[in-house]
Amino acid sequence: MQITNAWKRLSAKQLGFVIQTFSLIAIFFEGYDQQGVMGGVNASPRYVQEVDIGLPDGTVTNVTKQGGIVSIYYLGAIVGCFLGGWIADRLGRINGLFLAALFALVGGALQAATQSASFILVARVVTGLGTGALTGITPVLIAEVSNATHRGGMLGYVFIANYLGISIAYWLSFGLSFIDNGYSDIRWRFLLAFQCIPALLLLAGIRLLPDSPRFLASKGRNKEAREVLQHIRGNVDVEVEFQEICAMAEHSKPNSPIEFVKILFGIGQQYAPHLSRRAWLCLWLQIMASWTGITAVTAYSPVLLSQAGYSTLKQNGLAGGLNTIGIVGTIISAQLVDRIGRRICLMGGAAGLFLVNLIAAILYEVSLHRPSISGSIAPAAVTMLFLFNLIYASTWGAVAFLIPTEIFPNELRAQGNGFGIAGWAIGVGMTVLVNPIMFGDIKSRTYFLFARLNLLWIPIVFFLYPETSKRSLESIEAMFSSSSPLFKDMEQAYRSVNKDFGVVADGVEPEKSSSYVEEHV
Repeated sequence: MQITNAWKRLSAKQLGFVIQTFSLIAIFFEGYDQQGVMGGVNASPRYVQEVDIGLPDGTVTNVTKQGGIVSIYYLGAIVGCFLGGWIADRLGRINGLFLAALFALVGGALQAATQSASFILVARVVTGLGTGALTGITPVLIAEVSNATHRGGMLGYVFIANYLGISIAYWLSFGLSFIDNGYSDIRWRFLLAFQCIPALLLLAGIRLLPDSPRFLASKGRNKEAREVLQHIRGNVDVEVEFQEICAMAEHSKPNSPIEFVKILFGIGQQYAPHLSRRAWLCLWLQIMASWTGITAVTAYSPVLLSQAGYSTLKQNGLAGGLNTIGIVGTIISAQLVDRIGRRICLMGGAAGLFLVNLIAAILYEVSLHRPSISGSIAPAAVTMLFLFNLIYASTWGAVAFLIPTEIFPNELRAQGNGFGIAGWAIGVGMTVLVNPIMFGDIKSRTYFLFARLNLLWIPIVFFLYPETSKRSLESIEAMFSSSSPLFKDMEQAYRSVNKDFGVVADGVEPEKSSSYVEEHV
């Protein structure tokens, strides 16, 4: 008991730092295992032989089987995000993360010990279960311990770990490729085993953290909720925020594991209004994010660099640098997302990605039709890839994971965030499967498709997505009192409900907080 209460000896700043550190470790999996590691593994000749997808020299002859091994991970992630969300809503965010880390550890160890294709298929599903749960629960924990004015920034800094995971996977792959000229088992087994290290760190330390005050209040543990909230906020008066949390928690109801099916199809709205609309917003936001072109740039960058005329050594080095630039973009996102809002980030990012995709497509087309000048065009094409990653990480990269944590009520937040993670798994899984086909058939003209899609995302965000920046998680509920799915009507509903109740960025005034939540949400 003394160990689990060790957090009480930390200052507010120290506790916030520790929570963010463990959150960084949890999100690390999303980048490392989902986007980074399999690129290096698939390039290893010994792995290609072990799972029987190609020739001894590493040439892959069964791309369908190869794609199936990579993509089955996302099936596990979809199940994991909902199952993990349900556990987190029932047993707590911390317990949910602990169990998810256990699955990630077992899955990582099994992948590293792979003996056949069937073996790694099972291992990938187990890992997907853990990673899906980690990616679903962590943003919820961050959202629930952050104050309204810095919620986006805190999550933005945590998602640095996403690009850190991708970058470490690429750089490890780059270094290990020099062992025995790339013909070694350690090249791919170490890459898969490495993810066990952060899983062990999570298992060792995550239970030392306090649970979310909003989860504690939803279970009637108000005294603990107040204590945690006061400790996290430090010297700030938390009475306003605490009363708002408790007022909303009074209406919390337990949910079943199949509740997400009812929510998705609008069957039963006993928890809160328009849950189906919220679920579809989360699903499509992540699918749109995947179809900005980010998966092609991240997972397919060596091929793109090969088309630009770079040698294998330069391809691997530039691919590592390409994903490292995402860390810079995430830092920029953390500074922007609360200042200019979620909607501006998404629409501005889509506009920027449209231009970059368009320019990249033109450059690649010129190099294909005029090979004699491809060498002089290559640096400009690579610059577009770097710029793409920078813009994406600065805008869509964090916001697509942020909004799903904000628009569901407390008792459904972790499970509701599962719709966002499901959209991520569907979008990334789909693009991972079709990207090789697209680049094989229409080559760099694929970028023209991505450019058009980014243009399409702008009006969709403008008309349908709410603005949640600088608004408390409880007050956001007012937006969905509107029967209209349009942004202008949701905004009008928010202002109409709150205009007489003194709602401010970090909460509501003490004498009106309870009545605001109970009567109008």
